[in-house]
Amino acid sequence: MSIEEARDDTVDPSPRTPALLRLARPKQWSKNVLVVAAPGAAGVLLQAQPAFRTFIAFVCFCLAASATYFLNDAIDVESDRNNPRKRNRPVAAGEVSVRAAITWSIALACAAIALCFAARWQLVLVIGGYFVLQLSYSLWLKHEPVLDLAAVACGFVLRAIAGGVAVGVTISPWFLIVAAAGSLFMVTGKRSAELHQVNAGVVSYRRSLAGYTEPYLRYVRSVSSSVAILAYCLWAFEKSATVGAQSWFELSIVPFALGILRYSLLLTQGDGGAPEDLVLSDRVLIGLGVAWVICFAIAVHGG
Repeated sequence: MSIEEARDDTVDPSPRTPALLRLARPKQWSKNVLVVAAPGAAGVLLQAQPAFRTFIAFVCFCLAASATYFLNDAIDVESDRNNPRKRNRPVAAGEVSVRAAITWSIALACAAIALCFAARWQLVLVIGGYFVLQLSYSLWLKHEPVLDLAAVACGFVLRAIAGGVAVGVTISPWFLIVAAAGSLFMVTGKRSAELHQVNAGVVSYRRSLAGYTEPYLRYVRSVSSSVAILAYCLWAFEKSATVGAQSWFELSIVPFALGILRYSLLLTQGDGGAPEDLVLSDRVLIGLGVAWVICFAIAVHGG
């Protein structure tokens, strides 16, 4: 199974949706918005060339992610057919042949690599690293507790790096720490929700879950969320000192920290199986997100 697995990718929401499109999982492309983070923090998204290159990076990751979905569904076809949650996937259901899935995977991967040159050639290294990570995860890392958490979080960090590489802006070490710790926090929350389902009697479909306990996952969430908040504070004060005397970067710390605390509360209530759904379904989280965007946008562009 792909590193980008999601709760809702196993059942076709509309029987009329083409099988190849379902296999590409376009809903999961929303995760690739992370490529905007570094250019946005640098304040260059309103410029034509950086905006174009950021868009190219986004498309490259959409193609790359879909390529891994095609390949992993081809690899896991037999196990998917024996799984009640995955047997309706196009390859497992026989709507797309294994050979066709592999062919499309190669085509999409080649398209992603070729498109990188429309931005900067260095983007090829990031996309290539993403492919290596995905393959390693599918064949080995997804079965190893702790390593599977790190691998999934790394996939999100690569997205954040891709935006900076595509545009050619310097990425702050604090920015990378925030991205890494924040990603680990969300991924661990997803594992906690899955473990809760298993303990409630739902059949496990992830081998690495056998190596986790709820207290351990709570510990990882606590550490990663603390690191994310601390690193964001240090980054915000660093940015404020760099751009001059103004307080909007510091003010953005408040909705950022409250957002993490709110998300943590929802995780303790058993949510978190699909982070993107959880974020978009909670009004308080949405409100905090809007407040953070406003503070951040004024800090970057308004001063």
